[in-house]
Amino acid sequence: MTFYLLEFAPWIEPMAQFVFWYPFVMALFWISGALLFSVTREREKELDLFEREWPLISILIPCYNEAETIEETITYLNHLTYPNLEMIAVNDGSSDDTGKILIELADKHERLRVIDCHENRGKANALHMAAHAAHSEYLLCVDSDAFLSEEAPYYLVRHFLEKGERVGAVTGNPRIRNRDTLLSRMQIVEYASIIGSIKRTQRVMGKIMTVSGVIVMFRKKALLSVGLWDRDMITEDIAVSWKLQRKFWDIRYEPRALCWMLVPESLSGIWRQRVRWSQGGQEVVLRHFDIFKDWRQRRIWPVYIEQVISVIWAYAWLIVTLYLLITADTIQDMLIWFTYNSFALVLISHIQLIISLWNDAKYDNVFRYYVWAAWYPAVYWMLNTFVVIAATPKAIRSTLKGGYATWNSPDRGTRRSSL
Repeated sequence: MTFYLLEFAPWIEPMAQFVFWYPFVMALFWISGALLFSVTREREKELDLFEREWPLISILIPCYNEAETIEETITYLNHLTYPNLEMIAVNDGSSDDTGKILIELADKHERLRVIDCHENRGKANALHMAAHAAHSEYLLCVDSDAFLSEEAPYYLVRHFLEKGERVGAVTGNPRIRNRDTLLSRMQIVEYASIIGSIKRTQRVMGKIMTVSGVIVMFRKKALLSVGLWDRDMITEDIAVSWKLQRKFWDIRYEPRALCWMLVPESLSGIWRQRVRWSQGGQEVVLRHFDIFKDWRQRRIWPVYIEQVISVIWAYAWLIVTLYLLITADTIQDMLIWFTYNSFALVLISHIQLIISLWNDAKYDNVFRYYVWAAWYPAVYWMLNTFVVIAATPKAIRSTLKGGYATWNSPDRGTRRSSL
């Protein structure tokens, strides 16, 4: 392909080609994978709530400064119809009234037990404590703003009962509760068109980059076999996903297990969240670089390579953009170049969006948000550049430093739409 208008130096021409083709090819890949998953794995038999005697499950709820949301969440979880469950909430050294509220809730709800810690040691450490206190073999981890659909626990635990002893985790389908602002509606589209497509495609491949920390069920035996969660990793969900799969535990994706959550509604909140996600992915890359020494790990190689290439792409995009700024005769030339060469990417991103919204429309009325963020899948790649670059030094520093990865309660938004 010859790039429009501008002549590139020989050393940067391959980089410019890579900047264009990588997101284009990945979009095609995700479209194919999402369609294949939908056709082959989302048409399984409908759930029958009375098909068996359902086993005990333990719902683990780590909390840090969640005074505004935790009572609502516990009350909602307590109303689930799943017949055999317990809830274990951990207050991880909150500086607000979270601990006090949890203790009061434990007096009101028989199925709730509370662990009240006086020091913030991180989400992974809170999950450690809850897992040791749990009575069940099946641990359902949810965030403190999570509303589960009535069927979610059934759909998740059914994988462990029907799909074999090697199922180590099943991740659910996060949906967004707060839908009143442009930023939250953009994220609705993102979760459908990008995150949902990636999860489906990776599951078809057999390995998943990460479970969704907001809703995931683990087999306790699997967690114990890998030493539970890593306390020194900023994103415990990404880290434990890799530990499980390196021990040949199977991770599955269940889109019918819905979880309604709150998302950031400020630019600063979204920025902090995405940098943390990117940092967690890069920490995993640094920690598991030795997977290529073991041929048995070959099924996870593509996921690792894609993660590395996505980081390389971010830096390549920045270099090409700076080159254009320096060498273009006019800003107009540069803008025309971007417009011309981005047309195919925008087109394929819209195809990906339509297919993804079609997939998720079975569970959530997401099509009505198309007009609010139809352009988002294309812009995602540029935004990802700055997130990756900001996260890289954090990931390197965290990997070298070690210690407890403490946490802050994320931005939960300011308004909530009713479900």
